Amino acid sequence: MCVRRIVSGYNNGEGRVNATINTMSPRPTIDDIARAAGVSTGTVSRVINGKHTVAERTRAHVQDVMTQLGYTPDPAARHLSWRRGQTLGLSLDRDDPVLHPYHVLFRRALESQTAALGVRLEDLRADLRRMTRLPSAVLVMHAAEHDPRLDYLRRHDVPAVLIGHEIGSFWVAPDDVGGARLATEQLTRAGHRRLAYLGRGTSQVAQDREYGFQDAARAAGAQTQFIPGDFTVLGGYRAVRRAWESGMRFTGLFAQSDESAAGAIAALEDLGVRVPQDVSVVGFDGLPELPVPVQLTTVAQDIPRIASTALILMQEAVAGRPARGEFIPVQLTPGATVAPPGGTP
Repeated sequence: MCVRRIVSGYNNGEGRVNATINTMSPRPTIDDIARAAGVSTGTVSRVINGKHTVAERTRAHVQDVMTQLGYTPDPAARHLSWRRGQTLGLSLDRDDPVLHPYHVLFRRALESQTAALGVRLEDLRADLRRMTRLPSAVLVMHAAEHDPRLDYLRRHDVPAVLIGHEIGSFWVAPDDVGGARLATEQLTRAGHRRLAYLGRGTSQVAQDREYGFQDAARAAGAQTQFIPGDFTVLGGYRAVRRAWESGMRFTGLFAQSDESAAGAIAALEDLGVRVPQDVSVVGFDGLPELPVPVQLTTVAQDIPRIASTALILMQEAVAGRPARGEFIPVQLTPGATVAPPGGTP
């Protein structure tokens, strides 16, 4: 079964705990988990701490409940196996800037938990195969399907967690497919039927968000066009300006990132196209302090929770637990960049 089908099934809601469980406190306790799962607090504690005395079916049920309640244990309180002086590598794309806003937020979320443990974060820009000494463990960023870095780390017995999704590996990822559906539905519900997707690429993020866009557009009977571009402000500006000047027309645009959305808005305004009166724009990521004149409508991902979950999974990898993955929910954040075609916000 391909990864794409699994992602689609997840976003269709298969296998989830009843949604009414989310009406509980936004910061649930172990007692809340125990009541919702119908088990003792001791059982929940053993699941959190990775004890092997819990039946696998019970463990899976408790983990499902924790996911639905949004419960993220504090890695510092789980008797972690990190030793002071160990390194946690962040394997980045060679061409991606270290000061990318997402990286800054993700790294800050990691450091808030690893600093107290004496674990040092290390940005890995080079090809892992050329490194003379690998870190104690590695978070693999910018995933591609069947990412070769995972196989390489596995062969060298280095625990790894993928920020993405891969069968048979430890992984965590935002719900990119579901989030792209939310973004596109925001446009179609406003009445837009001539849509454009700003993005494309070989990364899982780009492919999953394009997949969600196409799925929602198809369901609404909308016409779609595609504007190749990267995740940056400059890339979004150049791509949208070039497309518009070449004669491409659309009333709704979904950009694969907030930064490219900001670039798209700047390009449209320079061309005399008003946002959202003439073209509505939706981004993805929920990044703060974007260079846009009005608040961007976007799909926000929970970066702190992704970072916390990555550390929890890393501890399971270090402990030799069976590989598993987790999708982290996303949330639509309405702004002022979507309006009916020819209308006002």
